[in-house]
Amino acid sequence: MAHKKSFAVIGLGRFGTAVVEELIKSNHEVLVIDRNQDRIAKVAKIATHAVVLDTSDESALREVGITSIDHVIVAIGKDIEDSILTTLILKEIGVKKVTVKVQNQYHEKVVVKLGADETIQPERITGTRLAHRIVSDHMLEFYDLSENHSFVVIAAAPKIMNTTVANLDLRDRFHINLVAIKRDGDVIIPKPEETFEETDQLLLVGANTDLNKFSAWCEK
Repeated sequence: MAHKKSFAVIGLGRFGTAVVEELIKSNHEVLVIDRNQDRIAKVAKIATHAVVLDTSDESALREVGITSIDHVIVAIGKDIEDSILTTLILKEIGVKKVTVKVQNQYHEKVVVKLGADETIQPERITGTRLAHRIVSDHMLEFYDLSENHSFVVIAAAPKIMNTTVANLDLRDRFHINLVAIKRDGDVIIPKPEETFEETDQLLLVGANTDLNKFSAWCEK
């Protein structure tokens, strides 16, 4: 069975809070960190762990077990210096993957030089969309259609290689619809006898709960 990912979110502004709430909805372990006691108090009841912490303090980060976390999202608000210092420390102490919310292109250039694995600009992607994407190695894109339904692009998992569309039977098994397949730059409207290939990307639409179930099934 696939290892269940653990996440940490540093910074509880609007973006960070949205990431936390969506990760928790997806039943993932989430360590939440912020300097503000009131913000931490608001999420303490739903988060796996919630701590008040200065993330420029390396020893304090180590004490809360940050090095054992699979993916850390630095969602610090307007304090760019704090974001930069936090990113530096996280990469220096060996955190596997660090995604940083950046304020501008200069902020982005600095954290990339410091080793950030990914940067996010909130005006381009919401916290909810980021959460959906990072919980799965196969989820490539995520678009809200409504509060409960989405359109997603998922990389074909090894377990569906050489399986036909009819045999995978997404509609009956997972209650989701396969809209199209992206393959080598082309978009294919799939026929029942179409066989999935290694580089395929599946364009799917359905309820978020059903899409998450299929994504989790792909990870197993």
